[in-house]
Amino acid sequence: MNNKKLTFTVLVAGMMLASCVSYGTKKVTVQKDQLIHHRVVLETVNGENLPEGVKTPELNFDEGLHISGAMCNQFTGQASLSEGVLKAKKVAMTRKLCTDPQLNQLDATISKMLHDGAQVDLTENQLTLATATDSLIYKLADRVQ
Repeated sequence: MNNKKLTFTVLVAGMMLASCVSYGTKKVTVQKDQLIHHRVVLETVNGENLPEGVKTPELNFDEGLHISGAMCNQFTGQASLSEGVLKAKKVAMTRKLCTDPQLNQLDATISKMLHDGAQVDLTENQLTLATATDSLIYKLADRVQ
């Protein structure tokens, strides 16, 4: 078999295998009731752990998908969830300048994520908010009743 035929055969076999794998995979999106009554604390930002001694940012999901939390500043707003994307167009946030520049940057990051929408992934003890440019990974802190 010449190189062109071998390359073509391998390419076709790879495409067939890929289609079989993706055919059997069903995307499961996060539902509103999976978030309500949970408090999560931020663990990593874009794959980097938060520095020691930094105030731990958090996010709370209350009844009706009302969100509240804090990075540097405190924020609150009404969120919506559609096809695994969390949005909160009108978020009220305090506007103080914090001494930690990373927390100041996180205020801008969470504000943009909530306004533009972030993909939500949820495992047993971990919540991820992600956009094309940023990823925030939170750990379940407790269930609020």
